[in-house]
Order: sequence, then C-alpha cells, then structure tokens
Amino acid sequence: MISINVTKTMACLSFVFFSTMISAQKQNLYNHTTPIEPLVIQYGHDVQAINYFYGPMPKDWGTQRATASPEQLQRLAELDQSYLEKLKAFPYDLLETNGQVDYILLNRKIKQNIEKLQDEKKQYMQLGRYFPFAEDIYDLEKKRRRGVPINGEEVAGKLNAITKKIEQTEKSVAYDTSLTFEDVAFLNQVLESLKLRLSSVYDFYNGYDPMFTWWVPQPYKQLSEKLDQYTAVLNGSVERQVFDDGSQIGGNPIGREALNKQLRDEMIVYTADELLRLADQEFAWCQAELLKASREMGFGDDWKAAQEKLKDAYVSPGQQPELILKLYNAAQEFIREHDLMDIPSLADETWGMIMMTPERQLVNPFFTGGREISISYPTDGMTHEQKLMSMRGNNPYFSYPTVQHELNPGHHLQYFMNRRHKPYREHAFNTPFWTEGWTLYWELLLYDKGFAKTPEERMGMLFWRMHRCARITFSIKFHLGEWTPQQCIDYLVDNVGFEVANAHGEVKRSFESHYGELYQLAYLVGGLQLMAIKNELVDEGGMSYKAFHDRVIKENYMPMEMLRAVLIGQDLSPNHETKWEFYNFK
Repeated sequence: MISINVTKTMACLSFVFFSTMISAQKQNLYNHTTPIEPLVIQYGHDVQAINYFYGPMPKDWGTQRATASPEQLQRLAELDQSYLEKLKAFPYDLLETNGQVDYILLNRKIKQNIEKLQDEKKQYMQLGRYFPFAEDIYDLEKKRRRGVPINGEEVAGKLNAITKKIEQTEKSVAYDTSLTFEDVAFLNQVLESLKLRLSSVYDFYNGYDPMFTWWVPQPYKQLSEKLDQYTAVLNGSVERQVFDDGSQIGGNPIGREALNKQLRDEMIVYTADELLRLADQEFAWCQAELLKASREMGFGDDWKAAQEKLKDAYVSPGQQPELILKLYNAAQEFIREHDLMDIPSLADETWGMIMMTPERQLVNPFFTGGREISISYPTDGMTHEQKLMSMRGNNPYFSYPTVQHELNPGHHLQYFMNRRHKPYREHAFNTPFWTEGWTLYWELLLYDKGFAKTPEERMGMLFWRMHRCARITFSIKFHLGEWTPQQCIDYLVDNVGFEVANAHGEVKRSFESHYGELYQLAYLVGGLQLMAIKNELVDEGGMSYKAFHDRVIKENYMPMEMLRAVLIGQDLSPNHETKWEFYNFK
C-alpha cells in the first residue's frame, strides 16, 4: 500500500512538473518566434526563388546582381499580391504584440515592394525605346532556363539582327538631349542585366551543342562588344553628376518629397525639416558642453584650440591597435561596474581586428566595425599630409567613445546576437535606425553615466556627438538641394573640428557610396529613439538596465517604434501607421 501511494505521489508530481514545463514553454515561446515567422521566412525565400529562376544564371552568378525583366517584375507582383491575401486571411486578433509587429512589418514590406515594382515597370516602359532589342535576348534566355534545344544557325542570325538594332538605336541617342543622369543610370543597369542574360545562354550551350558552338561564337562576340559600345555612348550622352564646387564629389539630391516619404517608410514621424530642428537643438547642447570642457582645460571659449591639443595626442605609428584594445577594455570594465549589460563571454572572446586599406580610408577616415574592428591609421604609401590628418583624426580622445560602438556592445554584439535570436528579422526588417541607433545609444548612455572622467575625454565624446548632429544637417540640406558637397565639408571643418581630408572622406562616403539617403541621419535619430524608450521603461518604469538591454538586443531588426510596442506590450492595429513622437522640442 505504501509503495502504491509513493508511486501515485511520484506520478502526480511528474504530471505537475511536466505541466509546469509546458506552461513555461508556452509563456516563453514568443521570446524566440511568432506565428508570423513562417510567412516572413517563406516570403523571403519565395522572392529569392523567383529572382533566381527569372534572372540570369551566368557562371559567376553569386557575384552578380541583375535588373529584373518585365516578366520577372510581373511574377514578383503576383507573389506580393498572394502574400497580401495570406495576411488578410490570418486571424490577427489571436496575435500578441510580437506577432502583431511581425504582421505589420511584413505587410508594410510587401506593400512597399509593390510600389517599387510599379516604379521599375513605369521606368522600364518610359525608357523602352532605348533597348528595343531586349525582348529578343529575354526570349533566348527563356528557352535556356529549361535547356530547350535551339538551332545554332538561327541563334547566330538573331544575334546578328540584335547587333544591327543596337546600331540603329545608337544613332538616335547621339541626337537625344532628353536623357537625364538618372535615366542613364537605369539604362546601365538594364544593359548590364541583358549582358548577363546573354552570357547565361552562351555559357550553357557553347562547347556542348556542336551546331551552336560552330555558328554562335563570332556573332556573340560582336554583340557583346556592341553592347559595351552602346553603354559607353549612353554614358557619354550625359555628364556624371559631379559638383563643380571644388570637392569633385558626386551625388543625387532627391528632394523634400522623396526624403519625407523615406522617413515615413522607416516609421519616423518627423519630416526632414523637423529633423533639421532636432539637429540644431542637439548641436546647441553639445556646444554648451564643449565650452565647459574647454574652460576646464584652460582654453576658455577657444574650443578649437582645446581640440588641437587632443589631436596632437595621437599615438606613434604601429601603436594604434594597442590603443584600441586599451579603450575596449576600459569600456567593458565600465559596463560591468555599472551593471549595464551581460555580454556573452563568446562575443567578448571572438571579435577580430584588421587594418583598413589606404583605398578605403579615402571614404572611411575613421575606424569601422562589425565582426571585427577595421582600424583607420596611416600606411607607408600615404603622403606626409595624409598621414598627419589620419593620425590627428584618430587620436585617443576621438577614438575614446567609438571602440565599443564598433565592437561590444555595439556592432559586433549585434551580429553575434542577430544570428541567435529571431534571425528571420535581420534581413526582412533591416533598418539603419536600429543598426546605428543601438550603437549610438551606447555613446549617449555612457556619456550620461560618466564614462568620460576628464574634460579631454568628454571633449572626445562630444566631437563624435556633434559629428552625428552634423550628419543630420548636412545630409538633409544636401538632399533638399540647399548645400553642395563642399559646403558640407566646410560645415564639418568649421563647426565640428574635422581635419579637411577626413571631412572630405566623410562627405564622399555619404553621397557616393552604397549607403541610402537616410543612413547618416539614422545614427543620432535612432539613438535618441532608443534613449526615449529607455527613459520610459528604465528611468520611469523601474526596469533594470540589464533586463532592458537584454530584451532590446534579442528582438533583432525592426523600427524603434515597433520595438517600443513589443517592450510595452502595446495592442496594435493591423494597419498601424507611425505616430510615436519620441523627441521633446524646446
């Protein structure tokens, strides 16, 4: 009897234990996924599958990107519509906040992609007269997808006919004054795509199909050369948009309407003009702090003289890596002492360090980071002036606030955690306001917490904070058509204290590289957004710093407004539009 009772008791305890485990699993499930995750993943892979099948398949496909064909655009549009229907049929009312956020972001992403496809289709139709031969190439590629047998003699004739079509089109371009720089950029993409599709056909049949191999190589060679020649003619029809202001920097101001649309798409409630006001307010605060530090250093209000002292404190050639490690360790010790965050030991163990090439330093005058920190410091091939500017710009005080920005808890930790927590969000909902907002937030937080203990260290941190304000100002004013690149350079030199070469590299990076129009302003704006959430949940709500930072980093990419919704458990409408005002204007 006793044995039976013990057995029953053990069975009962086991039931309670496993029931508790199941309950706990249900409770913690949405720390790792949501019911919308499968749709997010499937959509991404479905888009990839269509672009693979309907795009070219040359030998080096992994390194090539091709503009979509009209057939491809139509198929992508059909896919987008099918996913909108799937979302419409989903029982949204059953979702908790994390699932609502995934639903809203996927829905927005698809609708924005539909707009993009429509714009591409419109542009394709408007400029179609400049590539009337495209359908002939698409037709050949379509047959190649399934390896349909083709007649080599007929293909050679078609390629020869396409070459003649291009010759005729080329003659009309010589007298065409309507093309813009943007038009030619699009035509370059289309022509490059057509070349890839043509090479896909040629590489597939040549050397394998005897008649193709006998007939096609020479007409193919002539057509390839003609496409290159036609591309050169198009590029010669309009001058590259390089500003004749002394900077020799190119760029495309997109205008107020386009800039404001991008801000709405990124779920930023403020307009470009309101962000200029924000930048001015933040810059004024920085200037007041800068003067305090300058006075403590004995330079009165001559903050530029105080800054010169910092610039001349650069380390000798070969010693910059040692400095970076020292600054990294100081930041990690401060974070531990103030219980700000638990950084995984493996993330602390596995960050790397590389030296930046001289070529990259032309557009990246300061070190950058991610998996590793890429150190910007002079190499032996630079001129004397270049060496001094690089060393002065990367002095210990200017480097003081940004090592942890690039490593832990900054970009390196982002990469580390993004692959381990809700990884499906990383590519689906990527936004620079989260990428750079999280890292910039740590600069703001460490300053507020007293990480800088001397006026020199404070001035070093303020240099970068003023730099972030300036990025908002000069990038917006450029895209509004109010400033040229040279005016942007002058602003950085005169108002922030940049070395001239470093300012030139910063502006060149902003307008000539692959960064989007909002990327540079996303640093401070994203950081201020996260600071506002921290104020609400930690300062006012009593949440610990460790708990707050752990929650944020594990949610992965998303607009900050959606991050806030997740953290406060906000109930969201399926058609939620941005309305969060995160900044206090004075």
